Parts: sequence; C-alpha cells; structure tokens
Amino acid sequence: MNPSPLPSTLRMVAWEVTRSCNLSCVHCRASAQKGPYPGELTTEEGKKLLEEIAAFSKPVIILTGGEPLLREDIYELAAYGDGLGLRMVLATNGTLVTENVARRMLEVGIQRVSISLDGPDAESHNAFRQMPGAFAESLEGINALKKAGMEFQINTTITSSNRHSLSAMMDLAVRLGAAAHHIFLLVPTGRGRDLAGQSIGLQDYEDTLQALYSASLTCPIDLKATCAPHYYRILHQQGAARGKHPAEGHNAALHAVTRGCLGGISFCFISHTGQVQPCGYLELNCGEVREAGFEMIWRNSIVFQKLRNPELYRGKCNRCEFFHVCGGCRARAYELTGDYLAEEPFCAYQPAKKRQG
Repeated sequence: MNPSPLPSTLRMVAWEVTRSCNLSCVHCRASAQKGPYPGELTTEEGKKLLEEIAAFSKPVIILTGGEPLLREDIYELAAYGDGLGLRMVLATNGTLVTENVARRMLEVGIQRVSISLDGPDAESHNAFRQMPGAFAESLEGINALKKAGMEFQINTTITSSNRHSLSAMMDLAVRLGAAAHHIFLLVPTGRGRDLAGQSIGLQDYEDTLQALYSASLTCPIDLKATCAPHYYRILHQQGAARGKHPAEGHNAALHAVTRGCLGGISFCFISHTGQVQPCGYLELNCGEVREAGFEMIWRNSIVFQKLRNPELYRGKCNRCEFFHVCGGCRARAYELTGDYLAEEPFCAYQPAKKRQG
C-alpha cells in the first residue's frame, strides 16, 4: 500500500516581522542582534501578506523576531490581521513588556503572548540570554501581562546545560500563571551551532521526552514539545501501554490536532525579507512573497510538495510506523546531513515494522 500524502491545511504561520533584537541569546536561530537589517517588509507589504494569507485560510499568525516589539508598526499590523479574522499572537523575550505595552497588545487583538524563559533562576536564564538582568525584566513583563489580563505561555529551549532543570521550569510556569509551557529541543542553527556540544544525546533526549509525557498527565497547564517530533511517537506508545487514546487527558485537545514536524505541512515561516521557509530553523527558500502570491508558494513550492510526500523520506523515517504522527525534525536532519528528507538523527527509536499507508 502506498503511504497517503500528508495534509496541507495551513494552520500556523510564524512571521519574523523584524530580525532586530535587544538581546544576543546563545541559541538564537537567526543570530539576531540590534540591527538594523535591510530589506524588511514594509507596513503595506506586511498588510498585503496578511490579506493573501486570509484569502484562503485563517491560521494562527505568530508575530516573532528578533524582538517584534522593536518594530514601530507592530500594533498596526496586529490590528490589521485581527480585522481579517486571523488569530494574532506574539513571541517576545519579555524585557520590553510594560503595562502600557500589554494593554496596547490587547487593544489591537493579540490573543496570546509567549515569553521565553530558559532557566528557573536569574543565573541560568541570564547566561542563556547573555544579558544581566534579563530574568528580572522578563518576570516584570509577565507581571505586566497578568495585570492587563493577557493570556501568556512560557517557552523553554532545552540543552544539556538546563535539561535537569526541566521540572523546576514547569513548576515556575505554573506558579507564574502561564496558560501553557512549550518545550523546544535545541536545533543547532544560527548561534545555536555554537551550542552543538550542548545538544543532548539520544538517550537523554528520549528520557527528557518521557519525563515531559509523565508530567503532562498531572500538570494543570498545557505542556507541548516543539522541535521534538518523536514526542508524538512517545505519546502514542504510552497511550497504547495505558490502554487509552493517545490524546486522552489534560492535553487531549492539543495533541489530537497536531503531529511532530509541521514544517511545510500545516506550518511555515516567513523571514523578515519575505522568504517563505518550512520553519525558522530550516532556511530553504520556498518562494519570495514579493515575487509570488503566498497561496501559490504554499500550494506549489517544490520543497513543500516533497515534505508532504511520505515516499520521499529516507532512512528509518521512511519505514517507521509512527511516521504520520512524528515525521522527524527536518531542520535537524538538514543541518547534520545536508538532506532535509534524511532520517531524524536524534531519534533512538528503531522501527518495529514497515510503515503502513
């Protein structure tokens, strides 16, 4: 039986509205600095892009960077997207969020804000962010969001240096009142290449994801693994072992509608200059929005077409029975092998049988 093609319904777009940033984080995929960076989409180009997206789909739009709050027209763009019926959210390091900023974000229709915390205390987080005081400033930003009534989540990038703090990070996210805690497993791109030695080993990777699954059974907030697609294989394995549906439990709705690697399948990334990519970590030019309509790129990009064809994947990903819920990290495969369709290099699992359609 030939494997069925992967669906291509657009559910989420991350738009790097600016690459400029007020921090210089050690893991940054974009190696972002203060800037300025030439060639960023103008306000009118940004509005046109949002119109093109809304014309055929109503995905979540993640306004990201760099630091999106450094873009002067960020509120205008957010309001415009909201008016088109798009769900607008914003990803920030939190250091620029004040009560006035939080209220303004609510006024223009931003529905959730993510703030990155990569350690449970000032020492660990500040080292990651390479800025003294970053932890305190991010906590101040979180307090400002809470006072304004803005829903927020915590994002954490996991490396060997903070892996053993995962439980403490989850506890902190709960204490802070976050709606969710999203765990990102390091993808060694951008400045993250310098952290390649801090990538956790295969067994530690597996143990970390198993620990996340165990925590998700009782955690009062949503826990989600990102850039760790084999978490969804673990989810199905553990669900079967417990005699339950893999999406049963507190995180049921979240897990029932997603899979591991979404790049080019239900998610894409748009750079500050308008380059469309499968994700922010996989810098393959799938089309330029200044040259072609976004819908045409989404539907017809050769890279996207290949990512949606299970027959083209190589190595153990090609024969894995969990392929349709996992898919392997395409960015990690590309970074380490030069082939974005190669098998996931950070997966310890050996397929038990040939994948079915």
